[in-house]
Amino acid sequence: MSGNQDNSVDKVTQKTAELSLNAGAKEFVPKFNVKAPVFTPRAATTPAAAPAAAAPANTAAAPKTMSIKIGSTPTAKEEPAKAEPAKAEPVKETAKTEAKEASSDNIATPSATATSNTASAADTSNVPDDNDITEEEEMLLNEHFKEHMNVIFIGHVDAGKSTLGGNILFLTEMVDKRTMEKYEREAKEAGRESWYLSWALDTNQEERNKGKTVECGRAFFETARRRYTILDAPGHKNYVPSMVTGAAQADVAVLVISARKGEFETGFERGGQTREHTVLIKTAGVRTLVVAINKMDDPTVGWDKARYDQIVTKLTPFFKQNGYKADSDVIFLPISGYTGAGVKDRVGSACSWYTGPSLLETLDGLQAVERKINGPLRIPISEKFRDMGTIVSGKIESGNIRLNQKVMIMPEKRICEISNIYGASENEEQSAISGDNVRIKLRGVEEDMVQNGHVIVDRKHPCHNTREFDALLVIREAKNIITAGYKSVMHVHTATEEIILAKLLHKVNKQNKRSRMPPPFVKKGERCIVRIQTTKPVCVETYSDFPQLGRFTLRDEGKTIAIGQILKLVDTNIINA
Repeated sequence: MSGNQDNSVDKVTQKTAELSLNAGAKEFVPKFNVKAPVFTPRAATTPAAAPAAAAPANTAAAPKTMSIKIGSTPTAKEEPAKAEPAKAEPVKETAKTEAKEASSDNIATPSATATSNTASAADTSNVPDDNDITEEEEMLLNEHFKEHMNVIFIGHVDAGKSTLGGNILFLTEMVDKRTMEKYEREAKEAGRESWYLSWALDTNQEERNKGKTVECGRAFFETARRRYTILDAPGHKNYVPSMVTGAAQADVAVLVISARKGEFETGFERGGQTREHTVLIKTAGVRTLVVAINKMDDPTVGWDKARYDQIVTKLTPFFKQNGYKADSDVIFLPISGYTGAGVKDRVGSACSWYTGPSLLETLDGLQAVERKINGPLRIPISEKFRDMGTIVSGKIESGNIRLNQKVMIMPEKRICEISNIYGASENEEQSAISGDNVRIKLRGVEEDMVQNGHVIVDRKHPCHNTREFDALLVIREAKNIITAGYKSVMHVHTATEEIILAKLLHKVNKQNKRSRMPPPFVKKGERCIVRIQTTKPVCVETYSDFPQLGRFTLRDEGKTIAIGQILKLVDTNIINA
């Protein structure tokens, strides 16, 4: 037996010696399941002698999380250990920035806003935490690595908004020289030679003939740092509703001011759109205002510093009155939208007293906008039409979308599927994230079933519908006193709805204290809490839960009467049942 064993050992030794290593083999790298829950070791329990020494399981350190901020370097934030699971608040878009926004909207919310509807948190409690970055979100961030920003051009009629926008498209090579020469030739034949730059944005024949923007135009351009969507708002007071729809989609506003003698004064006087547009853009939640003082090359101005300083001096107190901080929220710069001086390149020798950045440099230098990529899907529809299927457009306020994704349209609760996604550049995309201004082709729904103001949502996390809600109202313009029964038109995100003030609940003083008794009436400059009823169900949220769907304006007789914030949804449980 021992001989046989020796022979077997010799054979094994010989075979082992003949083995050789494979130099081309891949190195083994252990992989970890990133989705696995954090392992928390249980404290070892000892006999009854020392039961108190056992460490509770919930004392384990919480993992570090990251806040998503496109266009900037994410920073780690360590969360403290939680003794009890807290309620998720997914619909709040960065609590710090929105808390500032609530105060900067010039509407101080009273402390009693705790009456805000708690159903919102319950409906969205399953949404992941804002700070949790999943593999899917990392992939989306890689696909959309360049930040997207929506810029709206506002201001009085004939301030040069469309001309400025058209020149930006030309200077950034979004419109080629041959096309611009064609516009110049056609404009000259029509006797509108100086309007040719605006024709890059005003594609409607009616707009070209009148020289006035009627609908909120949309265009795309790109710099080395960012992608931009231009929203060209109409300046005439008859088309303010179109301007409000554009303001609801904006991240930054460029207020175009005409420096020409007489034009600035007309736009800034009572009834001028410079004032109303500033109020509306602030109500829409736009916190950064770039004031482009245009037409500085005009013979009546001649790049005069005294005229520039005069305009800045008159505008600054008005901006402060409407909640803008002059040192951080407002940026002034001189430009010529027609010649392009100060638009892409700096003004140079034409304006020796100004050495600051150009308009595009200013936009590129703005702070990155924080996006809620992993929040509940919210896309207020701003436009709809039929083109080989139902196509809708709007800004993704929260969440993300992908091709073939099942979504729901509120308030009708219609289930449909995304068949195509078109980005700001009109190219077909595989996905889109919060902040993108997109056009979506829907499968399974007809064009007449969709209306402006409807909201596209995730089926698991629908938004609220209501016909009745309580709101904090600030009266800005009113010829007479306002009482219960007052009727007006409400603009909330992209929706327009007729409303009635059913009740005046409380008057709110400067210390944010409510009156005990309901006031019989309110007048200009006063704040009050009212109950509002709508003629049809409208998709809204409380301002504390989702600011984009919780702020609104009331307009009547062509004027902005009041601005408001939704505090509580009254009949949402009945309608959403």
